[in-house]
This record gives sequence, structure tokens and C-alpha cells, in this order.
Amino acid sequence: MYESLLNYPGSLFGEFERLRREFDDAFGASGLPSSIRSVAAGSLPAINIGRTSNSVEVYAFAPGLDPAKIEVTIDRGVLHVSGERTSPLPAAERGKVSFYARERSYGKFSRAIALSDDVDPAHVKASYRDGVLQISVARREAAQPKRITVQ
Repeated sequence: MYESLLNYPGSLFGEFERLRREFDDAFGASGLPSSIRSVAAGSLPAINIGRTSNSVEVYAFAPGLDPAKIEVTIDRGVLHVSGERTSPLPAAERGKVSFYARERSYGKFSRAIALSDDVDPAHVKASYRDGVLQISVARREAAQPKRITVQ
């Protein structure tokens, strides 16, 4: 059985994937993407960023985390989200398992998100529910749209 669909005999991409895995085994994780369709290591969790008239909303998709181990900070207009996802395998089993496919990463992660100048770092709320971390950063009163009545 082949290790993945990319690794059938004669596949150029399969050979590159095999070579990357051998380098990772020999020299440790390289921090490079694990395949053409993936993102670089450390860019997890996946995030969505949006804006309302009152706040900037950040949604980080991070299932299986302990909310007490997630750290959210703001420093000089940059929102930092960091934490660690532990492997579900017992420590004794981790070196013995050879994965055919590994799409869920484990270990420490960190994301840095540049915020606009109109946010108020004194008014930040963070909540974690159903694997989604929601961070709401209020916008300054002066930056919020105002309706002006015409007389």
C-alpha cells in the first residue's frame, strides 16, 4: 500500500514528498509546508478576521485545545495568539507510530495579527467554545461611524 495518493510509482511530487520526509526525519521538522496544499508549520490555527462598526473580530479555529493554555496578548497594535496542542498518543507510543497521513499538527503554535490603528487595546474580549477562539477588539469611539442629521 502506498503512503499517500501522491506516492504512486513514478510520481515526481511523490518523490519530493518522500525526500522532504527523509530530511525531516534526519534533521528534525524543517518548518516548511508538508505538501503543496498546506501552510507552513506554525501558521495554525487557521483564522478569519472581520470588522463590524464597533469592533474587529478574530476567529481562530483550534479544536482540541485547553482554553486555559491559550495565551492572547496585544502589544503595539499586534494581536498574538499562542498555545500548544498536545498529541493524543501516550508518550511511550509517539515514537512507535508510523503515520501514513498526518493532517492535524501537534505542538506549540503562535500567530501574530496586525490590527488597525483604530482599535482600543483596553477593550478586548476572548472566548473559546466548540473549538473556536473568538477575540473581539473594540474600535475607538472616534473611529466608529457617526450619523449626522441634516437640518
